[in-house]
Amino acid sequence: MSDTKKDLILIFSASTGGGHNAAAYSLRSGLIKKGYDAKVIDAFGETPKLGKLVSKGYQELVDKLPKLYHTFYYQWDKQTKYQKRIFGAITYIMNPEILPMIYEEKPVLLISTHPFVTSKLGTLKAKGAFNIPILSFVTDYKIHGFYISPQVDAYVVGSEYTKKDMIVRGMPPEIIYPFGIPIREGFDQNSVDPKTAKDPEVRGTILMMAGSLGSSQMEKAFSAVMKVKEPIRVIVVCGKNEAMARDLRFITKVFDDDTKKVEIHGFVNNVNELMDMSDVIVTKPGGITTTEAIVKGIPMLIPYYYPGQEEDNVDFVVESGIGIKVEKIKDLTSMIEFLIQNQYILWEMSKNMTETAADRSEKNTLDLCDTLIARYKESDAFNTFTEPKNWLYNLMEK
Repeated sequence: MSDTKKDLILIFSASTGGGHNAAAYSLRSGLIKKGYDAKVIDAFGETPKLGKLVSKGYQELVDKLPKLYHTFYYQWDKQTKYQKRIFGAITYIMNPEILPMIYEEKPVLLISTHPFVTSKLGTLKAKGAFNIPILSFVTDYKIHGFYISPQVDAYVVGSEYTKKDMIVRGMPPEIIYPFGIPIREGFDQNSVDPKTAKDPEVRGTILMMAGSLGSSQMEKAFSAVMKVKEPIRVIVVCGKNEAMARDLRFITKVFDDDTKKVEIHGFVNNVNELMDMSDVIVTKPGGITTTEAIVKGIPMLIPYYYPGQEEDNVDFVVESGIGIKVEKIKDLTSMIEFLIQNQYILWEMSKNMTETAADRSEKNTLDLCDTLIARYKESDAFNTFTEPKNWLYNLMEK
């Protein structure tokens, strides 16, 4: 057995929703298979309660004060000097061990799947803390100002749509790679036999997903789907929201409709299988969910979304012809009936998804990591990696 130490890659994420972590662990799996040592680090580190507080605060804000969140999101996107200073102060609440960890572990590449972390790593690199290459993954389909840092060596984005948006914002095209948002293993292949995946006793199968943060609008959407006159199969994934699952089961009993085959699930590990069984997905347009739907070629119906990043994702879905924005939740009933009677529309959207997914490449993403690492090892920075100056530690403690 060889005792040669493997090159280490640190992947920084943040527990403010499932998407960032899903991307991080997907990357870790691919890098380990390629022969690297890879670790996923939570940016909130020793303060998991802080991560939960941020996540809960985000949900409360977008649910109860969506217009205020909308204003905050787009105001902070402008990244004025004043906003950068405030955000710089906010990032100090993250894991204080990030910099010491980098010096102790001596990684050959730093990866970020969260805009807060990208900003923090960029700030530290600009201060002279290290010269290790930074690779940032944009996990939505339009970039936010927090992601933008001159110190980032490369960005991997979900599509050409995202790349074009970044170029318009003045970012150099040569560092932007539309290789696709990393998703869980299993989505790039059929998990069930396509010939037996669809239920012949119904006119269509509707998959409904609440997303990792849940959705207060899910019950209204489910009721609208239950009003569809055609015989359909309805599969609902509520995630960890047990109260929602309980309420939906009650609604099922109220409708008492023998023409509907209804399945209510909590948290599941077989979303890829459920997508293979379905004709359309009713969901919030989170970056990871949207990407998984694209890879599976399952058209999207979007009756609800959070302002900000999901609002931008809706624009991408509609403009790419891979889904439909349903203006009012009650209109889900007539929309699904229309699509059942006009299947060619679903086929066309599925075809557009296949074209959108054509540039996706895990291999190209991993090869990019190789390139960044090789370039770093050939540089003087690799040979002059030193301990941080005291002022850098003081910077982290402020």
